[in-house]
Amino acid sequence: MKVGMVGAPVDLGQQRRGVDMGPSAMRIARLEERAAALGHTVEDFGNIRTVDMSAARLGDRKIRYLADVAEECQALAEKVSACARQGYLPLVLGGDQSVSIGTLAGLAETGTDRGIIWLDAHGDFNTPETTPSGNIHGMALASILGYGHPALAKLGGIAPKALESNTVLIGGRDFDPGEVQALSRSEITVFTMREIDELGVRKVMKEATRIAGAGVRSIHVSFDVDVMDPHEAPGTGTPVIGGLTYREAQLAMELLYDSGKVKSAEFVEVNPILDDANKTAELAVELILSLLGKKIMGSGFVPHKRFNDAR
Repeated sequence: MKVGMVGAPVDLGQQRRGVDMGPSAMRIARLEERAAALGHTVEDFGNIRTVDMSAARLGDRKIRYLADVAEECQALAEKVSACARQGYLPLVLGGDQSVSIGTLAGLAETGTDRGIIWLDAHGDFNTPETTPSGNIHGMALASILGYGHPALAKLGGIAPKALESNTVLIGGRDFDPGEVQALSRSEITVFTMREIDELGVRKVMKEATRIAGAGVRSIHVSFDVDVMDPHEAPGTGTPVIGGLTYREAQLAMELLYDSGKVKSAEFVEVNPILDDANKTAELAVELILSLLGKKIMGSGFVPHKRFNDAR
């Protein structure tokens, strides 16, 4: 396939410095070269321009840096839209989770007939009325689905930007009280870490893919590295103990690739300042490669018939 990489070094959606270096960290981990080795045509569309936090406009503390975040997301939407219109699978490298608003705004320009699989330790379903922090990265999914401040919910003139009934949140284990109420009222399907523990990754991902892909042309994957256990991915700003293991996350990506419906993705919240020898960026790249079709035994291996029958 044709893969279009877009860097979004955005850090205004949260309050810890360093996440703006996430795109560089993933590039340093040889993402482009390794994706091309899988047989894909890979084009790096470069980074969007962003505002340094020292010069940004804070504004209302219930929705911090709104004006600048909205401008950055609009710039990202334009790059993502151009990427998609040229036939590339848009792959956005964050940056904090607020970049998702721009990603989906860009994708929505070619239609909103799309499901979302959102892998995250948090709900990201706050609004200015429910947020305890004012951080926009905690409002990203709500904004995409048309809730919250109109500067974000209606970014690009399209709201909602995907289908709520085809949205699946996976790996959550740290929700704010207002999010719990809002998610309970929504049409979003939620698989917390408890469901993953009880059902296993394979069953959760099969059901998530069925729900997200029901009656739509494509699925967008949003992967926040804090869905991982902090022992696996230390380089992120809001770690929560008890997340996915590396192998669980890799299986999830392999199953998403097998579905054939993933047409766009983003990997966000990699913070090299908090990392250990670029471990988290390396992990993110491995997961991206699995989402793009990397297999343990390579593409030419055919499992034994009895093994296939057992599956």
